Amino acid sequence: MQALNIYAGPRARQTIAQNGLQPGAVRTIPAAAGGPKGLILGALDRYIFGDWLNGSTQTIDLVGASIGAWRMATACLNQSAFGFRRLEHDYIHQHYALAPGQKRVSAAVVSELFGLNLQAFYSGRVAEILQHPRYRLHIVTSRGRHLLGTEHGLRTPLGYFGAFVTNVVRRKAMGAWLERVVFSTPRAEGDAAVCAALPFGTDDYRTRQVALSERNFNLALQASCSIPFVLKAVHNIPGAPPGAYWDGGITDYHLHLNYQTDNVNAINSGANNPIDTRATGQFNQSGLVLYPHFQKAVVPGWLDKGLKWRHHATHNLDSMVLLAPNPEWVKTLPNGKLPDRTDFTHYGNDLAGRVKVWNAACSASTQLVDEFAAWLDKPDLGRVQAL
Repeated sequence: MQALNIYAGPRARQTIAQNGLQPGAVRTIPAAAGGPKGLILGALDRYIFGDWLNGSTQTIDLVGASIGAWRMATACLNQSAFGFRRLEHDYIHQHYALAPGQKRVSAAVVSELFGLNLQAFYSGRVAEILQHPRYRLHIVTSRGRHLLGTEHGLRTPLGYFGAFVTNVVRRKAMGAWLERVVFSTPRAEGDAAVCAALPFGTDDYRTRQVALSERNFNLALQASCSIPFVLKAVHNIPGAPPGAYWDGGITDYHLHLNYQTDNVNAINSGANNPIDTRATGQFNQSGLVLYPHFQKAVVPGWLDKGLKWRHHATHNLDSMVLLAPNPEWVKTLPNGKLPDRTDFTHYGNDLAGRVKVWNAACSASTQLVDEFAAWLDKPDLGRVQAL
């Protein structure tokens, strides 16, 4: 059975028709939130960053939320293929043991253990990420406002209920409760006050940008992975506005962003104000967005999961090439699905059982790479579906 589906926006399809998909055409790579679902992309990550992109020299923006941020930070390590293998191993083997009679592990315990794992993973290697000669990293987080400005047993659930209701009415209005804060690679080595320009427009949602540094890298990455009520919020990240920071997937679940703009936004050194420059709306003819994803739909925010009318593609994705597993092939995986967070509950303390199932899915995902490499060698437009 065919494992890989290839989707493309109209502009991306035109480029493929003329030249195939060349590594030099890629300017942006997003990486979605989605927890264990991202494991199915490990083999593609190793191939794309460890092999295929080595045939090009251009600068590429890597935009990630939650596990996607972890993946894209790993892409910036020297010999990233080894980093991706370790990420896969460490993610699969993370275990939060339940005490007798306990139904779930506390958010405080999960946050502490996860934070220690991240520190061990990137220990002594943050400089590699910040100084990568080609890749500019953008870690997406969600910063709480008003009731969500600090984490609290009563105010936090009320704040998220307010965000949910507001988001149903209008996504942009959810900015009253949460704002997008992007931690970005400094534009020049040693200049921690100036960020690399964002590769997407920011007129869709309230946005701030903060320069990544060795002081705030681990906290920013942990914040981007901090699912509300599952992990604790990360407070008062150095260099960023004060407050509580949560999973970047809340505001940008699948990073359905306006990639169609030549965005020249820059951050002020204090990072105290939202970005107030707006994108020009001019399409950047020189680059494609390559998106290894675990499904076809690019859902804007986590609270949009149940709002099916927000799952369709827009013109913002016209330059995107999206790679995703065939849903019918997914049914052949253990349990007939991708690894997901429900497996933590389903397997409980049966770590060996969960590891076996997740390892089997990751092993099967090498078929995605085989098909992608074969298609790159002989690009067949008949395999490219409309996004």
